[in-house]
Amino acid sequence: MASPQASGRHQVSRAPAWTAHARSQRSAAAAPASHAKIWLAPRDRSGLEQLARAVSDPTSAAYGHHLSSAQYRARFAPTAGTVSAVTAWARSAGLRVDGVGSDDHFVAVSGSRSAVSSAFTANLGTFTLDGHTGTAPTSAVTVPDSIAGQVLAVTGLDTVTHWATPAQSRDRGTPSTSTASPSDLGPPPGFVNATPCSAYYGEKVDRRDPAFQGKHLPYSVCGYVPSQFRSAYGVTATQRTGRGETVAIIDAFAAPTIEQDANTYATRHGDNAFRRGQLTQSNDPADPTRVEDCGGNGWFGEETLDVEAVHGMAPNAGVAYYGAASCYDDDLLASLARVVHDNKASVISNSWGEPTYVVVDGVKTPTIDDALVQAYESVFLQGAVQGIGTYFSSGDDGDELANAGVLSPDWPAADPYVTAVGGTALAVDSRGRRQFETGWGTEKYTLVDNAWSSVGYLYGAGGGCSDLFAKPFYQRATRTGCDMRGVPDVAMDADPTTGMLVGETQVFDAHTKFGTGTQYGEYRIGGTSLAAPLFAGLQADVQQTRGRIGFANPLVYRLGRGGDAFHDVRPEGDAGNIRVDFVNGLNGDDGKVSTVRTFDQDSSLTTGRGWDDVTGVGSPTANYVIAASGR
Repeated sequence: MASPQASGRHQVSRAPAWTAHARSQRSAAAAPASHAKIWLAPRDRSGLEQLARAVSDPTSAAYGHHLSSAQYRARFAPTAGTVSAVTAWARSAGLRVDGVGSDDHFVAVSGSRSAVSSAFTANLGTFTLDGHTGTAPTSAVTVPDSIAGQVLAVTGLDTVTHWATPAQSRDRGTPSTSTASPSDLGPPPGFVNATPCSAYYGEKVDRRDPAFQGKHLPYSVCGYVPSQFRSAYGVTATQRTGRGETVAIIDAFAAPTIEQDANTYATRHGDNAFRRGQLTQSNDPADPTRVEDCGGNGWFGEETLDVEAVHGMAPNAGVAYYGAASCYDDDLLASLARVVHDNKASVISNSWGEPTYVVVDGVKTPTIDDALVQAYESVFLQGAVQGIGTYFSSGDDGDELANAGVLSPDWPAADPYVTAVGGTALAVDSRGRRQFETGWGTEKYTLVDNAWSSVGYLYGAGGGCSDLFAKPFYQRATRTGCDMRGVPDVAMDADPTTGMLVGETQVFDAHTKFGTGTQYGEYRIGGTSLAAPLFAGLQADVQQTRGRIGFANPLVYRLGRGGDAFHDVRPEGDAGNIRVDFVNGLNGDDGKVSTVRTFDQDSSLTTGRGWDDVTGVGSPTANYVIAASGR
């Protein structure tokens, strides 16, 4: 909330701390218009938090007694008077009011850079950080005293650090010579997995290359298909399909071929295509922005993975895709607010996130402030009281030290009102059984003088202890190794060498087994971007017979304390896999390269007995599906 400021103004947020250590640049003479969203405070925030806990806690008498959308609006949404006061001030300050968000969560405004700076008394500077250029306030963001009590945050002013990336493995190997630009919103550049690879774990073993740590390793799988995941995680045994439930998926932008691709993929691998109306896709708003900054069609692979993973785990569940206007916090959060307002989905899958800190000139500075947290949590809490569970991938950079220079779990996965999904390396045998499952954390080795030589840490499941959020009530009986929020909560398959085969329309600039030009093609992919929709789909299966769970963490930790609802993920199985790639990412014209990708070497994060910072309480079993459904 806003805090007192001189001259009839209240401070909503400070200038981002990193701006004090970064070098500002001279802005262009004709600076583009600035856009912002003024996030409004819910009525009775304390009461909203108490109700969210009560309806989510299995030990509470109010457990499961969720509100309808209308009941939420009547009790907690900002009043019409609040919206009127904020819009009137914005216009009087020289800003254009572009609209009001779902359930009056925000007022969208825009204006010239000078007008926006003046309205919020926040001088907007231009900065370049890690190759990304944008604007950020160099002074506190303020609003008049008259509306201070109604304003949570102002988003959109910092376009340097407040942007998210998909949590999928980044070594897909797309050729840099592709004519399909990532800044386009047409089909993305193509990629083809090389062989040998295995149809199930351990089918083929590499005996041509030197042994690794005294053993010849199996080739990576070609990519698991949904029936293998359903079998390994116990869904097949329960005969659940997610019927009657709807899972929402949020990413940036929207792939134009998603339904066609998902239906082709499903039918090729033994599942049913989407029924008419079972998959919906909407853009929010219809016109995307900041396409080049966000990587454009690079998000289409994320959407493809999310949709096909959810449909694979819950073939009869509805899937509602919401494409945010950009990858920036204010647009992604607006899409979250719309999902909660629509109240059609009971599960929200989010495979994106951002570091909570950045190091500038050797100084650790936060990118996430209390105002932004308050804005996000206003939506998370509404979802919780309405029986909507929000699930986030935990990230693909382990403890973030190598990526961001700071030990810290990703945001928003670290928020205590969401379920953070970590990652594993999953071995599925020829009969669809879990052969072993260990943590996802990869060190890469290449051949040098016919011996394996380490290239170093590559990627792994995000996790660790937050220094922003206190230990939530549902973790108090769990040993997390710290007194703060521990991440993640649960885990599913994420290792790219044990990843999922997905199908997507792509542009192939050379001859491939899929053809040349714009064609449907399939490739293996991983990351906690896979784990999150797998778990979201599984939650739809759970809810098929019990109805909405809502915020799942209190139930997850209750079931995770003893019993066999979760597989306790520990160091086990092989040291890793052999991955074979085409040098050019498309065909064998330029040869192939083999590398070792290890298991369970996730930066400073480790798997072990009980809760751990790679996999949380572990990965679900058939007993979880049964126990969580109350049957």
